[in-house]
Amino acid sequence: MKQSDLLSDHFRIDAPHQKALKRLRISTVEDLLYYLPARYEDISEIQSVSGLSLGAEAVVYGQLSGLKSRKAWKSKRPIAEGFIEDGSAKIKVMWFNQPYLAKMYADGMYVKVAGKVAGSSGKLYIANPEVEKLDALPTDHHNSLFSGSTEEFDDTLYPIYRETKGITSKWLYHTALKCFEKGILDTLHDPLPKHMLDRYNLPELSTALVWIHSPKKAEHAQSARKRFAFEEVFYIQTQKALERAQVSAATTYQFKTTKAHLKEFTDRFPFKLTDSQNKSIDEILRDFNGNHAMSRLLEGDVGSGKTAVAASTAYAVATSRPPEGLGKKLEFGNLQVAYMAPTEILAKQHFESFIEYFHHLPIQIGLITGSGCMKFPSKVDPTKPTKISRAQLLKWVKNGEIPILIGTHALIYKSVEFKHLAYVIIDEQHRFGTNQRKQLAKKDERMPHLLSMTATPIPRTLALTIYGDLDITLLDEMPSGRKPIVTKVIGPSQQKEMYGHVRNELADGRQAYVICPRIDEPDPDKATALRLKSVTAEAARLKKDVFQEWNIGILHGKMKPAEKDAMMLKFANHEIDILVATSVVEVGVNVPNATNIIIEGAERFGLSQLHQLRGRVVRGTHQPYCFAVTESKSEKTRERLSALTQAKNGFELAEHDLQFRGSGELYGAKQSGLSDLGMEAIKNIKLVEAARNEAQKMVAEHPDLSRDFPLIHHKVTQTLESLHME
Repeated sequence: MKQSDLLSDHFRIDAPHQKALKRLRISTVEDLLYYLPARYEDISEIQSVSGLSLGAEAVVYGQLSGLKSRKAWKSKRPIAEGFIEDGSAKIKVMWFNQPYLAKMYADGMYVKVAGKVAGSSGKLYIANPEVEKLDALPTDHHNSLFSGSTEEFDDTLYPIYRETKGITSKWLYHTALKCFEKGILDTLHDPLPKHMLDRYNLPELSTALVWIHSPKKAEHAQSARKRFAFEEVFYIQTQKALERAQVSAATTYQFKTTKAHLKEFTDRFPFKLTDSQNKSIDEILRDFNGNHAMSRLLEGDVGSGKTAVAASTAYAVATSRPPEGLGKKLEFGNLQVAYMAPTEILAKQHFESFIEYFHHLPIQIGLITGSGCMKFPSKVDPTKPTKISRAQLLKWVKNGEIPILIGTHALIYKSVEFKHLAYVIIDEQHRFGTNQRKQLAKKDERMPHLLSMTATPIPRTLALTIYGDLDITLLDEMPSGRKPIVTKVIGPSQQKEMYGHVRNELADGRQAYVICPRIDEPDPDKATALRLKSVTAEAARLKKDVFQEWNIGILHGKMKPAEKDAMMLKFANHEIDILVATSVVEVGVNVPNATNIIIEGAERFGLSQLHQLRGRVVRGTHQPYCFAVTESKSEKTRERLSALTQAKNGFELAEHDLQFRGSGELYGAKQSGLSDLGMEAIKNIKLVEAARNEAQKMVAEHPDLSRDFPLIHHKVTQTLESLHME
C-alpha cells in the first residue's frame, strides 16, 4: 500500500460510498490519513444509567425504546418521551413542547444523550436532552494497532470525524486503522526535517498519524494535532516566502520623492493627516526608494483615511520620471499607477475622490469598468470628467498620457497595457498575487510596487499566515472630528424605541441604512426556509408601518450596475432618506450624512462583517449609531454581539472574533484554504511565528526547494492549489 493508491484499490467501496467520499475530497490513502478527527469522545467518562441521581448533568450512551408523544394530564402540554437503556438500567427521557421529536428518532437507535436528571426519587427522567445519533455504541476499545503487544493500554479516546451522508465517523476510523495494519506507515517519508521536529518537540509523521487517529492518551492526540497544525502553517508560510523571494529577485522602479514635494500636495487636503497616516506614507516612500518591489498590506479601520494615503503615494509616483526619462524631455513619460477596486460603485467613488485630490494638477486620471470608461479632465470643461471610448482610453494609457488608471478587474484584461506601470493599489483584494501583478505589468520586465488595502480587521496571526508575503502597516488612528460610534444590540421588545430614535435623526436632516440578510422573501412552501428579513419585504413594511413620511430606496446585488449607481446617487444627493440594502453596502460606500444603520438578523453576520457594515455611518462629523437587531435567544449569540458594543476598534474585535468563535467561522476563513486545524493553529501566535521563521530560513538557504526538499516542494504546491492564490 502506498499513499498515492486509490482507496478503492484496497477496500470494497460501492457507488454511494464513492460519492460520499468525493464530497469529503477523499479518494487516495493519503487523503484519508490526512482527514483528521474533529474531536474525541473520552469513553472512560461515560456514565451508566444505573448510577444517575437527581439533579445530575447526565451524558449516557445507549439504545432508544418506547418513543411516543402525548399530552400532559393537567397542563395539556405536548410531550415526546421514551427510554434510553445502556445494559445497566434504563431511564425515561422527556421533551416538553416538542412532540415531533418522537418521530425524529426511532426505537432501537444508538444515541448519546446529554441533559439534566429531573423528577422525583424512583421516577427519574432526563429532561429536554440533546441527542446525537450514533452508528454504534463506543465500547470497542481500539487497540488493534498494538495487537501482539503485552503492554496494557488505557484506550478511552474515541475519534469523531466530520461525516457526510453515506460515510460514518466509525467507517473513517476503522478504515484508517486498516491502512495502518496494511503497512502504510512503513512506506511513509516525513517531509519535515528531523532538526525541525526536534526543535519544536514534534512527533515524526508515522507516530503523529497513529496518535491522531488512535490515541491512547489525550497528550498524544494533542501532540499530533500540534504537529499537523505546525506543518499546515509552515507550508503556507513557505509558499509566501517563495512568492516574496520571486518579487525580491525582480527588478523594479526605484525613485525618490522629497518631503517638500509631497507636502505641496497634502497641504491642500481639507484635513490634517494623522500621525498614523504620515508614518504609513513614509514607509511606502521608503519602499519606493528601495532595491526591491514593495509588497505591503495597509490595514485601517473604516474611516481611518486609507484613500488619502493611496492618493498621496500615487501623487509621488505620477510626478516621478522613469530612470530612462531622466534628463530628457518626455511628453508623456511619468510613471503610472493602477488602482483596482472590487466593485463598479467603489471604483467610481475612488475616481471621484482622486478628482478631488488632483483637480488642481495637470495629471490625467482614467476610469475603466465593465460598463464604460471615463477620463478627467474633460477638454470641454476642465473641472469635470468626460465619457470616452475604451479604445481611446487604452491608447492613452499605453503611451503613458494617463498616469493614473482606476478600475475594477477590467484592469487586468489583456487589452490594458501600460507604458511605465510602477505602482499597483488594490482595495479589499488581498488575494491579488504575483502572477496578477505580472499580468498588469505585461511587457515590462520590472515588477510594480504593490499596496493592498483593507478595512477588514484581520487578527495578527491570520495576517501573518495568509498574507505572509506582505509587510503589514496599520492605520490605527482616526481623523480628528470623528465621533466614536454608539452601538446597541436590539431585541424584539426594543424596536419601537429604536425606530423612534431613527425618526428623530431623519427629522434633523440625517439619513439611515437598513441592512437585511435576504434580497427576496423565500418560497413559503419551503418549511425549512430561515425566517430572515428580506430587502423587498422590509422596505415595503417600513414604508407602510414605520417611516411613512420618508423616502425609501432599495439596493442589492441582483440589480444592474447602472441601477445600483442611480440608487447610490439618489442616496448621496439626499433624494432618499432610508436605503434598505443587503451587505452590498459593506465595502466603501461613502455617504457622510448617513448616521444610522439598522442591521436586521445581526446574528447571521460575522463580527468583522458587522464592523464593516457599521463603518458606513462613521464617514461624517455627526454622531453615528448602529443597531444590531436580533430575535435570537441564544446566550452565545448575545455574548458575541455584545463584543460589538465593547470593542474599541476593528483590530480588537478581530482578535475577539478569533478567540470567541469556532474554527472556520472567522471572516474570510472559508476562502483562506485553511483547514479547521489550521484555523485553530492561528490562535497560537508562537506557533505561527515559529513556522514563519522556519519557512523564511529554508527558502533563504535553499532557493531550489524542488531539488533540496522535494517532499516539502510537493506539499507547498498542494497548498498553493488549495489556497487558490494564483
